[in-house]
Amino acid sequence: MKHFKTISEYYKSIGLSEPDHPHFDIKSFEENMGKVKTKMLPFRHEFYFIGLRIEGKGQTHLGHSTELPEGISIFFNSPFQIISWDHSPDWEGYYVLFSQDFLASSYRFEKLLDDYPFLKIDQAVPFEIDKDELPDILNIYEKIKEEYTNEREDKISFIEIYVLLLLNQVKRVFNKSKDKDKINNSIQKADLAHLSRFETLVESSFYPDAEVDEKANLHSPAYYAEILNIHPNHLNAVVKSITGQTALNYIHNHILKLAKAALSQTSSSAKEIAYSLYFDSPSHFGAFFKKNTGLTPIAYRKK
Repeated sequence: MKHFKTISEYYKSIGLSEPDHPHFDIKSFEENMGKVKTKMLPFRHEFYFIGLRIEGKGQTHLGHSTELPEGISIFFNSPFQIISWDHSPDWEGYYVLFSQDFLASSYRFEKLLDDYPFLKIDQAVPFEIDKDELPDILNIYEKIKEEYTNEREDKISFIEIYVLLLLNQVKRVFNKSKDKDKINNSIQKADLAHLSRFETLVESSFYPDAEVDEKANLHSPAYYAEILNIHPNHLNAVVKSITGQTALNYIHNHILKLAKAALSQTSSSAKEIAYSLYFDSPSHFGAFFKKNTGLTPIAYRKK
C-alpha cells in the first residue's frame, strides 16, 4: 500500500502539480478535473483533509466509511487513514489539506482533536448537509482560496484563522446533522473506541496543566494500555491495524509535534522543553529530536 509523507508526494501520485505551500493547500474540485486520477487504489497519507462536495458521482472509501452521502456532503481524511476512490470527472466543491507541521507552527491548533473530534481517525465520517447550510461553508472556502492566492506576507496567519472558522462551522453543522445518530452508531466498535481513547490520553497527558504521576512513563505504550485496561500488545495491534503505525510511533510523533511547536513559538530553552515533555535528561531529548528530524533542537530553532 502506498504511503505519502508529504503533500508534494501525494499530489505527484494523483496527477497534480506541486502545491504553492509545502504544508497547506486549497483547491476547487473543478480545477482538478481532467488532471487528477479518477481511480486510486488504497493508500495512506499523513495530513488532514476537509472536503466539501457539492456535485459529483463515484465511490470514495475513507477508513471504515464505505461511501459518501448522495447529497451535498462534508468529508474528512485523517493522517494514516486508508483511502481509495473511483470518481467520475464531474466533481464540484472545495477542499483544504494541511500537514502536522502546519498545525505545529501555530498555537491555535494545540487541542485540535479535542475541539474537533470529527477529525479523529475513528470519527472522520462523512455527512450530508442541507442546501441552506451550503452558503456559509462555501463562503469560508472561498475566503481561504482568496487569501491563499494573494501575495501578502501575513496571509498564513489569516489562513489559520479561516481554517479555524471552517472547523467551527463544520462542527456546528455536524452537531445538528440528520446523520449524526447514524454516524455516532457507526463508530462504536471496540477497537475504534480504544484508539480514540488512546489518542485522547496521549494528547491530554502532555497538556501543561495535566496531573501526572512522577513515576509515570508517558513515552511508553504500556502506560496508556494500563489506563485503558488492555494488554500493551493489544493496544499496539489496534493502533497499527487502523493507523498503520505502532503505538510507540504515534506517541513519538505527538511528542515531536509539541517539541517543534515549543522551539518555533517560545523562548524556552531546550532543557526546559525536554523536561516539559518528560524526558529524563536534555541529552536524551536532543538525541530523540535529531534522530527524527536530522537537526539538533537549537539548529531547528535557528532554521
